[in-house]
Amino acid sequence: MTRRMLAALIYLLAVAGISGGVWWFALVSDLRDLAERGEADLSLAADRLVGQLQRFRELSVLLSDHPDLAALLAGRGNAETATALLQTAADRTGSLDMLVVSASGKALAGSENAAAIAPSSPFLVQALEGGSLGVEHGVAYATGTRIFSFASPVFSPAGPVIGAVVVRTDIAAIEAEWLGDPMMVAFTDEFGLVFVTNRSEMLYRQRDGVDTAALPYTPEAVLPFPDHRVTTIAGLEIWRLDAGRYIPKRAIHLTRPLPVIGLTGEALVDVAPAVTLASSQALVVLALGLVLGAFILALSDRRRALAVRLSLEAAANAALEARVSERTAELSATNRALRREIDERIAAEEALKKAQDDLLRAGKLSALGQMSAGISHELNQPLMAITSFAENGAAFLARGRAEEAEENLERISDLAGRMGRIIRNLRAFARQESQPVRPVDMVHVLDAVFELSEGRIKREGIDLVWQVPKAPVLVRGGEVRLQQVVMNLVSNALDAMDGRVTKRLTITLTEDDTVCLEVADTGIGIEAPDKIFDPFYSTKDVGHSEGMGLGLSISYGIIKSFGGTIRGENGPEGGAVFTLRLVAARQEGTG
Repeated sequence: MTRRMLAALIYLLAVAGISGGVWWFALVSDLRDLAERGEADLSLAADRLVGQLQRFRELSVLLSDHPDLAALLAGRGNAETATALLQTAADRTGSLDMLVVSASGKALAGSENAAAIAPSSPFLVQALEGGSLGVEHGVAYATGTRIFSFASPVFSPAGPVIGAVVVRTDIAAIEAEWLGDPMMVAFTDEFGLVFVTNRSEMLYRQRDGVDTAALPYTPEAVLPFPDHRVTTIAGLEIWRLDAGRYIPKRAIHLTRPLPVIGLTGEALVDVAPAVTLASSQALVVLALGLVLGAFILALSDRRRALAVRLSLEAAANAALEARVSERTAELSATNRALRREIDERIAAEEALKKAQDDLLRAGKLSALGQMSAGISHELNQPLMAITSFAENGAAFLARGRAEEAEENLERISDLAGRMGRIIRNLRAFARQESQPVRPVDMVHVLDAVFELSEGRIKREGIDLVWQVPKAPVLVRGGEVRLQQVVMNLVSNALDAMDGRVTKRLTITLTEDDTVCLEVADTGIGIEAPDKIFDPFYSTKDVGHSEGMGLGLSISYGIIKSFGGTIRGENGPEGGAVFTLRLVAARQEGTG
């Protein structure tokens, strides 16, 4: 036990040391990444400030070459013209004010509300005496406005400086565009005073050790710089300070000199993300180490327990093998029984499918039996007419009357074509369809049914109301099976009107989202609409017809297989109305 505790203590110390090393390595790496990004952000902020001030510097240089201002300084110009020019330029560029100053330091013209400049101002003296651009920053005594001033000399045609153009801008107006940026940025002057910043609580704060009396300007209030402790990590200066909620408590201090405007850019990059990330990585390593140690400890315990259990399991294995052999024999017998049952089910399904096909065939044969008398009559009439026209044609030929003989031959051809169509429709109706579901023209299906039923319709004096559509009406289905369904509905309608005074068969075919076919008659109607699709149910008297009561049941199954619906009900004026709804097919699918 003592050895185990000592090993565990050594392992814990090793894990803690590794976690500490990971924390330090991750912290240093993350701090360097933060410093690189901070340097880039500080560079962007500095370039942005310099670029914004550069516009006003270039404006002073540009105005120094303006002929109206040069003429005013030479004593030939008009002060009102120069004032208007300066006011327009100030309004368009957002400058605080502009002035034209003579060589003696006297203001000759200026924009509206332009403040006077002391002739002894260093930046103005530099421009008037040295002939170079003067730059100065300060605070207006009256308003407390932070100002950046540029003075550009104006040269006479002979060469000497005759005056200067002064352009001044309000730092607060420039500063407002980047207040609230994520990183704290401040720009300090040579006196250690924060003159420009994106954090208002840092404005006018001055570093210790700098004499406030040496300031060439007077800010509203010079504040002491926040107390901070400086440490160094991996060559980076880390500050600890408490300067408000918007200043990071611990931050990397970065600097960047800006000699062009006489300021130094400083940034404080919050190190909290780096500390958090490094701590998270160290905690992960610590957790993994503890989990690994617990696993090793558990594994060693399991090895000891395993040695004890091996002897017990050896005896149990022998008993288990015996039970497995016994169970395997039982499962083999069960599998053989299941295979026999599956074979029996497959054979039963095939027998059921054959019975359904035979039942469908029987329904067709039943319908053919009912139509046989009418069809034989329809074929007998053309045959008798053909015989008569053939005899007449032979007589006309014998008499040399070729035109009448030709007319008789044409009639024989028409009658033969009619007989051929009847026989084709009958053969199509009787055959066993094996084609898959495809687009079928319902108009063609109805025409074939009417051609087979035409003799009975005429013979029984039935009024057929059928408006033939001008274009094909395509549905998804099988042509032969749809003919069987429609033939069954038409035959039932004709049977229902047997002995009725008014005999009218109305066929309606419409198309919207689906294709709807209505078959309405003026027969006796339906006694039990909810039972009409049950097998062997029939409304016909016993002995009246050879039907088996399967037609509507078979039709119901066919329509369901096509994804459609069939419904039967009594019409509002008597008789029965059967409605088929089928899935519409697109025109291009006819192939």
